[in-house]
Amino acid sequence: MTARNQFLIVLLSLLAVGLMVAIFYAPIWWVSLTAPNYPKEAFPDGVRIHFHMNGVFNGCKKVEKTEITEVEALDCVHEMDTINHYVGMYPIAAGGVIEKAFSQFLMAFLAVMVLGFMCRRPGLRVAILAIGFGAIAVWMALTFYGRDGLRYENTGYLKALVTALDQDTEKETEAIDMSSAEAVIARLKASLARSAEREQARDLSEKEAALLHLRNTFIKDQERLPPARREAWTGSGAQMLAWHYRKSLGRYFNNPAEIEPMVRKMTLAAHVVFWGIIAAMVLLVWGARRNRGPLYWLLVLVPMALPLFFVIEYAGWLWWYGHNLNEMGAFTVKPFMPTVFGDGKVAQFTTHSYPHYGFGLMVLLSLDLALVALLRRRQLREADTL
Repeated sequence: MTARNQFLIVLLSLLAVGLMVAIFYAPIWWVSLTAPNYPKEAFPDGVRIHFHMNGVFNGCKKVEKTEITEVEALDCVHEMDTINHYVGMYPIAAGGVIEKAFSQFLMAFLAVMVLGFMCRRPGLRVAILAIGFGAIAVWMALTFYGRDGLRYENTGYLKALVTALDQDTEKETEAIDMSSAEAVIARLKASLARSAEREQARDLSEKEAALLHLRNTFIKDQERLPPARREAWTGSGAQMLAWHYRKSLGRYFNNPAEIEPMVRKMTLAAHVVFWGIIAAMVLLVWGARRNRGPLYWLLVLVPMALPLFFVIEYAGWLWWYGHNLNEMGAFTVKPFMPTVFGDGKVAQFTTHSYPHYGFGLMVLLSLDLALVALLRRRQLREADTL
């Protein structure tokens, strides 16, 4: 019976790791805004966005009808940002900054925990955790602190950063005090620069093109600053996190006195998270020496709670958006809690917020790991009776 239980534990644990890979690339939740000025003929799903582990992506599809011709689908991440900023809400890219940057490491961390729990022998378990956590720690350090560390980030995360930055070009050009003719010329130059960049990136992979775009945008942004404030490009995850967060916060509400303290806090929090993950790894390896105790059971209970963690995180950031409205918004509204699940109403917009199939995979993961935990509990009880 014990051998059969162990076989099932291994099989179900490997299934759990496979589910984690699928979850990382799947849309977890979707949000849509509908209103009379967004007719169903042109916006069949409203203004829709998809939340992934590593970013927020466009949920709008290309409309192909006789009376409507679209070269490409409307970018509804941009559209929703535009709608939200009128009431003082910060851009979507300003939320979950650390979570998105560390998402690949956290999912790998959970996968190693499951593989460790899968092993019945403490010595082998400690070895798997030590090797797995050690590899993740090196990967994380190279990405977050190393020069050109962004090359070790996943493509989806980098593309989400690029999407957010692409909203800035026209606004920044028009923000300069110039005549309308000068503004047109400036936009033309910016368009030609982007065309040249596309030519340069034509033969690159999606990831290489995103890295090139981020690097060029960072360097151009630094050139607009006084020499004393300029920062040399290192390409580290830490540098990108702080710079991109600053750009996101200032997209519509560019008030440095308000933004800089927020950037400092987020940067500090990112360093704390980095070393907190390292500390958690050491603690779990130490606790894995026995087949008993709270630290041992955390190896399966923490990955099992992934859907709960996501909902708490998602709801927390929605609360932050609704309770940190910038006074520079065009309209003044009272702080509010956006709809977490179901349908809601904000001004003339109806909001829809529901789980996507990725959340279903999370629930399946929880059920799978619950069965693994029960089988291991039965296995330990049988060992105690021998």
